[in-house]
Amino acid sequence: MPFFTQHPLRQTLSDEVHARPHIPLDTPEFISYLAFLHHEGSAEREGAHIQSLAEQFGLPLPATDSGHLSLDCGGFRLKWERHNEFSSYTFFRRISPADVGDEHALLAVPAAWRKDIPGQLITATHIELRSARDVPPDTVMVQVSPRGKTVVGSRIADGAGWVFTDFHLHEGFSRFLVLDEGLTPRQAGRTVQRLVEIETYRVMALLAFPVAKEVGRLLSRAEDELADLMDRMGEARNAEDDRQVLGRLTRLAAEVERSVARTTFRFGAAGAYYQLVRQRIDELREERLAGMPTVREFMERRLTPAINTCASIARRQEDLSSRIARNSQLLRTRVDIELERQNQELLAQMNRRAKIQLHLQETVEGLSVVAITYYASQLVNYMAKGAKHLIEPATPELITAASIPVIAMLVALGLRRMRKALAAEDGGGH
Repeated sequence: MPFFTQHPLRQTLSDEVHARPHIPLDTPEFISYLAFLHHEGSAEREGAHIQSLAEQFGLPLPATDSGHLSLDCGGFRLKWERHNEFSSYTFFRRISPADVGDEHALLAVPAAWRKDIPGQLITATHIELRSARDVPPDTVMVQVSPRGKTVVGSRIADGAGWVFTDFHLHEGFSRFLVLDEGLTPRQAGRTVQRLVEIETYRVMALLAFPVAKEVGRLLSRAEDELADLMDRMGEARNAEDDRQVLGRLTRLAAEVERSVARTTFRFGAAGAYYQLVRQRIDELREERLAGMPTVREFMERRLTPAINTCASIARRQEDLSSRIARNSQLLRTRVDIELERQNQELLAQMNRRAKIQLHLQETVEGLSVVAITYYASQLVNYMAKGAKHLIEPATPELITAASIPVIAMLVALGLRRMRKALAAEDGGGH
């Protein structure tokens, strides 16, 4: 389009809508799914690890920059996707007539390569996609013991398929049986993708539950301490008591805010993952089977209470943080008012001291006039004695006595003028 200036991300954003497509599946098929949490830089090592698998099978080295790829290794296919917190590996292997017993797709994957997948395993699932003609749904339902583990089952895709699972781990893997009664290859692929996402997002959402338990214990202790501090604040009798309470309240606020900062992402992620679980369940379009809970019923009974607990703890934590902030502000206001009162008292004391100092200064000035007059009159006396023959019939004593009032007046006028000049200079400086 030569006539338009395109945004540099236009093509990338357009391609993102079509990224990570569902892989069409032909019945029967084994699917094994692994999800690994990113841990200590494991995400950066995934590309080289996948390329090593391609080298083992003589395939061209795949590009992993896009965060997803599909690899056909002959005996199995691999679909790899990198997400924010984890990366998923889905392995597909066609079921042959020779496959008997407890088979799965990972049997075709090199064991050493599987063992070295970077990250921490968080989800592992085996899915068996079979035809309803080969494995009749009625036989599966008959084999379920009423006293055994709870089996979850439902018809899906408007009756085109069946899903059975117990959500338990068997040798480290959860297991799903999907029976095809009219699923198209794309429907089968989407169904498998939804099931593994339900299992993954369910576990990822539950990562917040242990955190919620830990935070719940912290909140119970913090709420008790806050109540005690409020009692102490009501009983405070002086500024020192208020400062002690404020110190403890500040420490408590820091502890709660540290918990908020540490858990906000986890609680927010739990809510987001839970919404994805519900969305994927809606997309299954389940129909209830007699005597069996559906996937939706199982999640509402087992997962929803845990997520509600996480949400409740998150709200409780935010509420406690707000309460501590309000009480801290109230106490700071009390302390500030007390400090202002003390400052006013200090200013009043300083004013009184200034007045006393002024009186002392005036007294000192009066004494200064007397002292200067005394010394000046002595100088006049010495001069008169030296010139007594010139001042006759006046005597030195008479001249000295007459000079004293004149000298005192001149000194007083000089000090007064100096005080006014200093006052004017000080006023001009302000």
